[in-house]
Amino acid sequence: MREKNQKIEQVLSRRVVEILPSKKGLKNLIQKRKIRLYLGIDPTSPQIHLGNAICLKKLKEFQDLGHEVIFLIGTFTAQIGDPSGRDKKREPLTPAQIKENMAGYLTQAAKIIDISKVKIKHNSDWLEKLNLKDLIKLTSYFTTSQLLERDMFQERFKKRREVWLSELLYPLMQGYDSVAMNVDLEIGGTDQTFNMLVGRKLQKIYNKKEKFVLTIPLLIGLDGRKMSKSYGNVVNIADPPNDMYGKLMSLKDNLITHYFELCTDIPINKIKEMERGLKSKRINPRDLKAKLAKKIVTLYYGEEAAIKAEKEFNKIFKEKKLPSKIPGFSLKRKKINILELLVRTGLVSSKSEARRLILQKGVKINGEIQKDWEAIITIKKGMVLQIGKRRFLKIV
Repeated sequence: MREKNQKIEQVLSRRVVEILPSKKGLKNLIQKRKIRLYLGIDPTSPQIHLGNAICLKKLKEFQDLGHEVIFLIGTFTAQIGDPSGRDKKREPLTPAQIKENMAGYLTQAAKIIDISKVKIKHNSDWLEKLNLKDLIKLTSYFTTSQLLERDMFQERFKKRREVWLSELLYPLMQGYDSVAMNVDLEIGGTDQTFNMLVGRKLQKIYNKKEKFVLTIPLLIGLDGRKMSKSYGNVVNIADPPNDMYGKLMSLKDNLITHYFELCTDIPINKIKEMERGLKSKRINPRDLKAKLAKKIVTLYYGEEAAIKAEKEFNKIFKEKKLPSKIPGFSLKRKKINILELLVRTGLVSSKSEARRLILQKGVKINGEIQKDWEAIITIKKGMVLQIGKRRFLKIV
């Protein structure tokens, strides 16, 4: 019993910001009986990143305690667009885009949770069935001012930006998920607190039942901004081992222990030692990043893949050698402008991007930095093009 209580305490403490209405209440409940809980993710991207993985990890912890776990894919809510943390309207997705995005979700989620022991649900199964009468009833439990009090909407008002009616309906739709599945607990990032509390209120109204809310800290992106695909600062759990390792080695030094705490199971006391070592400069940040990168790659691909990724990274960045495998590209032209060359090979999406990278000294040919964006390049087989630190291509 003591060991079980310690496990429960760990689940309710590590990687947890807040439990509403109380941690004590949830602890008492899960000591009495098995609970039903869920995590919902809108398929706005085909990739699940490390930030999502933290929530999935918490789902796995409850799964290991023997509770009923639901992984909900927001096939309906993704068509509205979650306004959480957005300074402008999120573009809603079409059913075709949603289907394409979610195609690999279960394969990716299986890296963390036991898919055979989790219930997979889609909220379009019940939200599409709501009629106008149901919707009016749902909206009658909230005032417009309650929905507009969210910080992001207030910021939009200050900037004279629009708040769309569909955005006000989003938390009601997410909230109704709790009613439809009749859950005891919802897990989500701190940016989802408002939406999850709407679900708590609706659960009390419709099912006369308490619903707990457990919030998870948000993982900061590699560059110090919030983790977002649009910023290009994410690490996806399906990234190839070499890419995953390389991205983590580009992490800002002040985020190293943040990633250790949220993305690994290393004990907190060990992480505190790392913080002290970094502060006193007894520990080299690069060494800790290498340990972190190896640890995370091991989690998703195994130790052998992590060791190979480490060797490959050191080969390129320490020994200044070319990668073991470089994708090839065939080009019939003998001479070509450097901007057109970079676009034609797919290394960049536009000539303006190519020009910017050249001016920033981010383009190399056969190891030499290219400074002239008007240069005419003579094409030779075996020529190696390089963009930034990790993108290579060989002319074949």
